[in-house]
Amino acid sequence: MIEFQNVTKVYDNGAVALDNVTIHIEKGEFVLVVGHSGAGKSTLFKLLTHEVIPDEGSVIVNSVDVTQIKGSKVPMLRRKLGVVFQDFRLLPNKTVGENIAFALEVIEEKRSVIKEKVNHVLDLVGLTDKKDDYPEDLSGGEQQRVAIARAIVNRPAVLIADEPTGNLDPITSRDIVDLFKRINNYGTTVVMITHNMDIVSYLNKRVIALENGRVVSDQLKGVAFNETQNI
Repeated sequence: MIEFQNVTKVYDNGAVALDNVTIHIEKGEFVLVVGHSGAGKSTLFKLLTHEVIPDEGSVIVNSVDVTQIKGSKVPMLRRKLGVVFQDFRLLPNKTVGENIAFALEVIEEKRSVIKEKVNHVLDLVGLTDKKDDYPEDLSGGEQQRVAIARAIVNRPAVLIADEPTGNLDPITSRDIVDLFKRINNYGTTVVMITHNMDIVSYLNKRVIALENGRVVSDQLKGVAFNETQNI
């Protein structure tokens, strides 16, 4: 499903972001990526979405080597990935329903299909009654739910989340990760980058720890990981 094969990335300023990293993530897994700032988490995220390409090695997503695809094919790659950010990135001048529908409109989906899919994901994230509200009228947790709904409305095989609970209180954070668990239970592969060790313990899923651009741990689940690490 996802493979990093001997991946090295060095930025123009000489900073080594990833150093000979090899990771294999199976279809349907829920994987947490942790590490201090500068450990390489953001670069891992950017490699998956083709924002950057490695200097060495390959990145495979859904049997496609994303390091080899041409620029014109990048939008198609990104449409097959669901991406959730810490800061929600909702369009302020569009309603909840319109924000979610926009992801389908850009691929010229039929109106009838858009309506059906938007209603389905709104029900999944528990925001059916907020369809006509604007982002400014929502709480942080509700805005993140909209962002998640937008990310999954295309039914991606892979959902990538970059610090999705970073701006949320502890109770709301658990609600959001419960939603990710539910999505994962439907068969979607989930890769979540996080600093939140409480969430790591709560989820008790596979943990990949990065340090100075290298994988330093990829053996333990949440609670066991927290008992042996201090990240």
